[in-house]
Amino acid sequence: MYFSLGDLLLLAAFITLLVYWWRAQGVKQQAFVAVKKHCKEMDVQLLDEGVALRGFWCKRDEQGRLKIWRSFVFEFSSTGNERYQGRVFMLGQGIEKIELQPHRLN
Repeated sequence: MYFSLGDLLLLAAFITLLVYWWRAQGVKQQAFVAVKKHCKEMDVQLLDEGVALRGFWCKRDEQGRLKIWRSFVFEFSSTGNERYQGRVFMLGQGIEKIELQPHRLN
């Protein structure tokens, strides 16, 4: 059985997309763990138990290497009544920063 060059390129593209998706899930999990820890430290409640990808872009790190920059959003509550939004920014697999919308204190 022989494969054409087009078949091999299609297979390579599919495998590349699969690897990217797999790694992106790992990055999303890292963002979630960091957000969960940050919310606990800030004494707020993480709502909906998850983060959602808001956007991504290519950006250089401090050493000048090109990495994927991602922005995730999440919701939290400080009193249990209101919902506020937070954001976590990741560069590659590292956390760049976590921001919480201004909110009421308990």
